[in-house]
Amino acid sequence: MKPPSPVAALVLRILTLISISISFIVLITNTTTLSSDYGKVKLHFKDVYSYRYMVFTLVVGFAYTLLQIAFTIYQVCMGKRLSSGDGLYQFDFYGDKVISYVLATGVGAAFGATIDLKEASSGANKFFNKGSAAASLLLLAFLFTAVSSVFSSLALPKKI
Repeated sequence: MKPPSPVAALVLRILTLISISISFIVLITNTTTLSSDYGKVKLHFKDVYSYRYMVFTLVVGFAYTLLQIAFTIYQVCMGKRLSSGDGLYQFDFYGDKVISYVLATGVGAAFGATIDLKEASSGANKFFNKGSAAASLLLLAFLFTAVSSVFSSLALPKKI
């Protein structure tokens, strides 16, 4: 099977970067104020450990995707890969696998915390809905990266 064009790979990487960026913005701007018998409490994304982990996965995914976009732009503009050996193909292959798993764990952690904490607290629905929206965008980024992973698998040189 023939690997897809570098332009298709570039489009997927750009979609991944957009999804990660919007998810990051939604998550880090997520705050709410809760009222209780003891006064008002301001809740930030950083107060939920799973959301902090999600930020970590977003930053790692953003850095990797930005690097891959630079490599792919070079390939599209020059008509050849940055490296003539198999090293960059293997970097793409293993990098896409690892990053897709990292993004998937961020999605799982965020959705799990959102569901558990939303049921346990009243008055913070808007806060957890925004957390769920950020996790949904991260899920999209994971799916784009998973497809890129398949593309990088197809691009591996065949050694027989």
